[in-house]
Amino acid sequence: MRFSEIYERALNLKGGEPAMRALLPRVPEAGELAARPDDRYLSELTRCVFKAGFVWRVIENKWPDFEAAFDGFVPLYWQQVSPDVLEDLARDERIVRNMQKIRTVPENARMIVDTAREYGSFGQFLEQWPRDDQAGLLLWLKRNGARLGGNSAQYFLRRVGWDGFILSSDVVTALRRADLLDASPGSKKALMQAQAAFNDWHEETGLPYCHLSRILSFTVDS
Repeated sequence: MRFSEIYERALNLKGGEPAMRALLPRVPEAGELAARPDDRYLSELTRCVFKAGFVWRVIENKWPDFEAAFDGFVPLYWQQVSPDVLEDLARDERIVRNMQKIRTVPENARMIVDTAREYGSFGQFLEQWPRDDQAGLLLWLKRNGARLGGNSAQYFLRRVGWDGFILSSDVVTALRRADLLDASPGSKKALMQAQAAFNDWHEETGLPYCHLSRILSFTVDS
């Protein structure tokens, strides 16, 4: 399916070009990912991990308290934090006291620190990863991080400004309707199928992947 057909359907459902474009995510300029400090990446990873399977609004409202409880998410500190600190956090009423998710912080901090040693910073690592291989990046994050399967890593990448797609329920529905996805959304096969579709549409239109993804979601009349 050509993206021009998808675009026209989205325009009709969203009430025209200005209305639809107002709903598209901002595309950061070159270098913004590399300029973001590593503590901000650990913060966003943790936010997405805690949001998974939980009411997002609650996490957002409590996030300033999360920042205080985790002392700004400095990766060099959290990669080697003592178990006692984690136990204290599991009793800290400022945050959601889920020990399994709390334990992801040192694990993801180690991933960030190890990657920064090789690439200069975690942001520089993300900056250099090719946009036509988001599937590979998602698999890398799942393999090297903690609780970064499902859509958590996809939302993390969107939040920090990495240009990619999100396999939301509407996007999955649209891909299936176009006979471009027949695998389980959380599987490697599904990621590769979605990547192939978005790569074709990016080549056709030149649009950012995040815009392609959002426009595709608009074609599902919820």
